[in-house]
Amino acid sequence: MQKPHVLILSGYGINCEQETAYAFNLPTVGGDATCVHLGDLLAQPQQLDRFHILVIPGGFAFGDDLSAGIVLATKLRYRLERPLSKFLGDGKLVLGICNGFQVLVRLGILPAVAGGPWQQEATLTANDSGRFEDRWVYLQMDPRCQSPFIQGITQLYLPVRHGEGKFVPRDATVLQTMQAQGQIAARYCGPDGGPAAYPWNPNGAIDDIAAVCDPSGRIFGLMPHPEAYVHYTHHPRWTRETLPEEGMGVQICRNAVTFARAHLV
Repeated sequence: MQKPHVLILSGYGINCEQETAYAFNLPTVGGDATCVHLGDLLAQPQQLDRFHILVIPGGFAFGDDLSAGIVLATKLRYRLERPLSKFLGDGKLVLGICNGFQVLVRLGILPAVAGGPWQQEATLTANDSGRFEDRWVYLQMDPRCQSPFIQGITQLYLPVRHGEGKFVPRDATVLQTMQAQGQIAARYCGPDGGPAAYPWNPNGAIDDIAAVCDPSGRIFGLMPHPEAYVHYTHHPRWTRETLPEEGMGVQICRNAVTFARAHLV
C-alpha cells in the first residue's frame, strides 16, 4: 500500500524537522516523510503537488526577529500563495507545531472562521510570565472538535517550549465562532483535568487554548510538541513510572497518515 507523502519544511531556524520526520516515518505511523528546505520549495513550488501532508515544525524561523513566525508566514504568503491555495483546495492536510502554529495563524490559515484563508483572525503573543516556558503540560481534547488529527484522543501530556504561545482571538466574535464550530481542538488543563492556572496554562492563552483547527478540521495547529514524545524514554518521569512504550505524540501523526491514506492516496 502506498504511503502518504509528508513534506516537513526545514531551513532558516526551523529546528525540529528531523524529529518530526522521524515521528511520521515510524513503522507504526506509516508515513513517507521528507525534509524540504524552504529555499528549494520556493524555487520549485510544483513539488508540493506530490505531497499529501504539509508540516511546519517547531523552531525559531528567521530567529523570530520581528515576531514569532511572521517572516516565514510572509514568505509563504507572497511566494507560495497559489500552490498553497491549490494544496488546501485539494483537501490535503496541514500541521503546524509551535513555531509552525504561529506561522499558520499569521497566514490566516488558522483559525479561518470565515471559511477562507489569508485573513489573520488571531495571534500568538508573549507568554504572561514574560519568559520562555519549557515544561510539560496536560491537554484535554474538546469532544466537539472533529479534526482527523485528534480522533480517538481524549487527553495528552506533551512538552511546550516557547516564548510567544498565548493564543488571543481578534475579538469575542472569533472566539465564539471557534467554540460553536468545534475549532478549539485542545485546552490546557491541570493534572486532574480541571481548569488550568499557571503553570499548567504556561502562557495565559485565552480560554486555555492549546490547539485549534480550521472549520474543515484538516488544518491543525498546536503549541505543544507531539514529535518530542514518541517513546517512553522521552517522558520526564520514565525512570520512575510504568509507561507504554509508545509516546502520546505518535497518535497525532498516525491519525494524519491514516486519514491521508483513506482520502488522498
